[in-house]
Amino acid sequence: MRRALELAALGPAVGDHARVGAVILSPTGDVLAEGWHKGAGTPHAEVDAMAKVPTEQLRGATAVVTLEPCNHVGRTGPCALALIEAGIGRVVYAVDDPGEQARGGADRLRAAGVDVVSGVLADEAEAFLERWLLSVRTGRPWVTVKWASSLDGRAAAADGTSKWITGAAARQHVHEQRAAHDAILVGTGTVLADDPSLTARGDAGELLADQPLPAVLGDRPVPDDAAVRRHPRGLLALPGHDLDAALRTLRGHGVHSVLVEGGPTVASALIAAGLVDEVLVYLAPVLLGGPRVAIGDVGVGSIGGRHQLDVTSTTTLGPDLLVRARPHRTRTGTDRSAHRATPTGAAADQAQNDRSTP
Repeated sequence: MRRALELAALGPAVGDHARVGAVILSPTGDVLAEGWHKGAGTPHAEVDAMAKVPTEQLRGATAVVTLEPCNHVGRTGPCALALIEAGIGRVVYAVDDPGEQARGGADRLRAAGVDVVSGVLADEAEAFLERWLLSVRTGRPWVTVKWASSLDGRAAAADGTSKWITGAAARQHVHEQRAAHDAILVGTGTVLADDPSLTARGDAGELLADQPLPAVLGDRPVPDDAAVRRHPRGLLALPGHDLDAALRTLRGHGVHSVLVEGGPTVASALIAAGLVDEVLVYLAPVLLGGPRVAIGDVGVGSIGGRHQLDVTSTTTLGPDLLVRARPHRTRTGTDRSAHRATPTGAAADQAQNDRSTP
């Protein structure tokens, strides 16, 4: 199973799919083949692996897969049926598929006489698939809020200038985070004030292979000549100020993770609503003072109502410091974001390891 998780990590980190790996074992325990899901519309991991094995060798074999084999017809056929038709004798998987349409593969396999074992390395698989799993379970994307600030919490000087608070290494890390999310969200205020392109770029300014879908929240129109309108993935407008509706809309566009760079208004509103799963704070060793705070009102009237975070890592990026934190987890393993699940009538879907910057 641990090898299957390694294989899953070879698949694309963004896109409307789960990252899944599979290993096919002979009845004597020898590895017959390995496979992984290479993106939406491509064969799922177990089918990818079985395609590499002669048909006669699959009868009685064991399939070890990181996610419960699917039980529906989507861009591909149901993997549970493919395993049954191949004569697989045993299926071992880590995590149940929470998707309303896709789940049920284990029951279908058992009904066909296949030996099924679930929950193997479930904690590791849950951590690896956390973004995708949360988006399927709640009907909204995983939300990462990012900001850059001085040590005293200012996002800009008193006159509004903010380029650049952080150094080149921190700014490049932000571009890598953009590429590691399905979408990037800002408010219309940020678009009108800064005219950002919202693209993910490399050291030389080139566009990276993975580009987030740019989404703009708010009612003010985006100018026809705005840089974001030239984004290679187009522009998704999210009118109004209903955060739940905006996140559901993003999920409906196949977005499983969104990076929020929308300035203090959007970021603060999401934090206050309990809709944030991770915070990335890029701290520059400067002091600015003044009123331009990185985060505004987050609904805390007194110290007892504070938003408690758990720092998961700190990383030095040139002269700057990246602090990665998440909502404080209770003893039951839940957090504020999990309790603030967005209701949706059509909720039908990483862990993404942080890429280090030299």
